[in-house]
Amino acid sequence: MLEQTRFRDMDIHAEKPRRFVFVLMEGFTLLSFACALECLRHANRAGTSPLYEWVICSEDGLPVTCSGGVSFSADIGYEELGRDDTILLCGGIDVQNATSKKLLNWLRREARRGVTMGGLCTASYSLALAGLLDGKKATIHWENQDSFAEEFEEVELTKSVFVIDGKRLTTAGGTSSIDLMLKLIANDHGEELANAVADQQIYSSIRTDQDTQRLSVPTRIGVRHPKLSQVIQMMEANIEEPISPSVLAKDVGMSTRQLERLFRRYLNRSPKRYYMELRLQKARNLLMQTDMSVINVALACGFASPSHFSKCYRSHYDTTPYRERGSQAARLSV
Repeated sequence: MLEQTRFRDMDIHAEKPRRFVFVLMEGFTLLSFACALECLRHANRAGTSPLYEWVICSEDGLPVTCSGGVSFSADIGYEELGRDDTILLCGGIDVQNATSKKLLNWLRREARRGVTMGGLCTASYSLALAGLLDGKKATIHWENQDSFAEEFEEVELTKSVFVIDGKRLTTAGGTSSIDLMLKLIANDHGEELANAVADQQIYSSIRTDQDTQRLSVPTRIGVRHPKLSQVIQMMEANIEEPISPSVLAKDVGMSTRQLERLFRRYLNRSPKRYYMELRLQKARNLLMQTDMSVINVALACGFASPSHFSKCYRSHYDTTPYRERGSQAARLSV
């Protein structure tokens, strides 16, 4: 009760509430949507009059089901909005199929009218497909970064948790919606309110647009060895044109044999095997998230021939690239 009173005593008010239009796409990620909405709700507790309003929008105003199977009713369909409104497009699994022509046309029309719009989680894909991120910085969930970079060369893709570039907002998904909304609240009404909203949500480490979405290499692999981390970073940055173990070792001041021992000791595999697994992981993402041909996927992941790619893929995933793509299409059609 004391905390709520302190929150109320901030005496923050707005002449006209800022309205957010949450556009729910089929299969959207509930966490990203809920995190954004809750920030607005807590911000409204700060004053005697609402600072923010929101409505839920969907194609034709019909209910939408999130990836967790819960359905949400919509307040409006794709109608003309006010120029001061902010669209937040909520994406999730299979964002490609959820991005309809009707949605793209509506987004382009509203963009021409000057409406600010953002993409939560995978919805950056929809904004990019509409051409609304061309020449701008943007981000998307790390799992979709490879496919996004291949498809949208005009977009300056970053690994940040969120990006604000003019009237375009993008997030990496998950709790990064909180970081974006806290930044918007701070811009609208000051840092004190944003910090109070974070406190209400027990969110003790607010990230900025300079923070990256994935854990550092040492944290991810559970090993804190500077040279090992450096080599893995080099591998991850050079998937299309792999670097030989001897060159990697030389670049960090080691012999090839020392590098072999380092990988065996900490990762129980050779540098060559670890590198192959990184390349195959990227290949799987491209196969499941893009329409790239298997040959182009192979080339993008450093394989000189489709036959060698297929052999390595089958050895690791126990299926061929062609069957992988076919099974993915079958799952999405159910």
